[in-house]
Amino acid sequence: MSVRGRWPAIAVAAMATAYAAAFAMLSVLRHRGFHTARYDLGNMTQAVWSASRGDLFTVTDTAGNQVSRLGSHVDPILGLFAPLWRIWPSPEMLLVVQSILVASAAIPAYLLARRWLANERLAVTFAAVTLLYPALQWATLFDFHAVTLAGPLILWCIWAADAGRYVPLAILATLAALTKEQVGLALAMLGLWMAVSLGRRRAGAILAAASLAWTAIAVWVVIPHYNDAGGSAFVQARYGELGSDAGDMLRTLVTRPWDAVELAATADGGRYVLTLILPLLALSLFAPLLAACALPELLLNLISSRPEQHQIQYHYSAVLAPFLIAAAIRGLAFLRARPSSGALRWAVSRSWVVAGALLVGVIVGGYRVGPLPFWKHVPGGSRVKVEQYTVPPRADALKAAVDAIPAGASVSAGNRLAGHLSDRRRVLTFPAIDDADYVLVDLERPDVDDDVDPAVHAGAVTALRGRTDYLLMSERGGVVTFRRVAP
Repeated sequence: MSVRGRWPAIAVAAMATAYAAAFAMLSVLRHRGFHTARYDLGNMTQAVWSASRGDLFTVTDTAGNQVSRLGSHVDPILGLFAPLWRIWPSPEMLLVVQSILVASAAIPAYLLARRWLANERLAVTFAAVTLLYPALQWATLFDFHAVTLAGPLILWCIWAADAGRYVPLAILATLAALTKEQVGLALAMLGLWMAVSLGRRRAGAILAAASLAWTAIAVWVVIPHYNDAGGSAFVQARYGELGSDAGDMLRTLVTRPWDAVELAATADGGRYVLTLILPLLALSLFAPLLAACALPELLLNLISSRPEQHQIQYHYSAVLAPFLIAAAIRGLAFLRARPSSGALRWAVSRSWVVAGALLVGVIVGGYRVGPLPFWKHVPGGSRVKVEQYTVPPRADALKAAVDAIPAGASVSAGNRLAGHLSDRRRVLTFPAIDDADYVLVDLERPDVDDDVDPAVHAGAVTALRGRTDYLLMSERGGVVTFRRVAP
């Protein structure tokens, strides 16, 4: 085949490579500028580090206890990163691999569009749209999260389901389910879509049943087994208005669904939904069954009391993105096959018009709410967190303080500093000190756990300076380091 005949594959490969390189660079830049944090890059780093030593994802919780991560989130796919940690023992490895894996989402998007639209130009366009989609870009850049990997994995699952590739589907769905406990709910909906839309009833039923069973086991067996409190603290903290545990929450959703509707139907929730569908020109709405696969995750985000869950600047939209992108492709296929007349028929029947509109839509979405730092140079462009892609002058002082801590020593550090110190058995988040051998405090960023509270932080620093069991080692660039000198 000539180069001309291979241009779609070459274009998709080039775009995916460019995405992987650019987002790996930006992610590493955030890390080296001390904009990543203990919550969550440090959590993931410590879990992978412990797994690389044969431990079961042991991490240090906010109270200073050594616990299994499985007691809060069931994302054992982290174990697959343990061998890579042996080769490249750095949080930067996680960031780079995440960027590469998310970039691979362009391939199933291209394959689905080529099958459903029978048009190479539009197929390549949807590969570009996937990589330009703001929610997926934000998920890639916000530290490292196992669930972010569900984005490309679910798109591959949709491709395998549509193609009838059941062995790859089983492998891909298993990997996706291992990224977080509730992903099984979305996969169960995918099984329903397979049964109804594709007519693959047996395969769809098996996928739905297995996915629901996995989520039930994860929520009601695995988490309680590894959590002394009997259930995930996240349920009570984020969904306390619906119940004290997952069982209470489920009963409320079934018996009093209007309570959930009231929590979800807010102006903030409406803005969140619009930022998800408008960059795709709302085409997802024309494939309602496929788009509906995103509903479990969307509902969990909308009813949460944690504001970050209904903002696209975090990783909480990673499970939504693949369904909305695939539904947009399917929705466009529906419009192109629908007998109609007038301007809409003229527009959707011309691939160059559709391709241009799709690219304009997703680029405008990125311009308004996306993470790429160059938008700050465009009037009205997104400036959200653009400062995080600049390494501050004091980064040298921060790095020197981090590098001075011996490997393996227990440490207490602020949220941003601890993101660089989590490759060890014990790392506490200041102001929790407990039995830490070393304490690092960034005086210019008053981190208190994963929040910012200048008053509490100042009081904790004053108390630390007055302790006789810790000796001040250094104070440079706004970073103070203490070493324990007495038991």
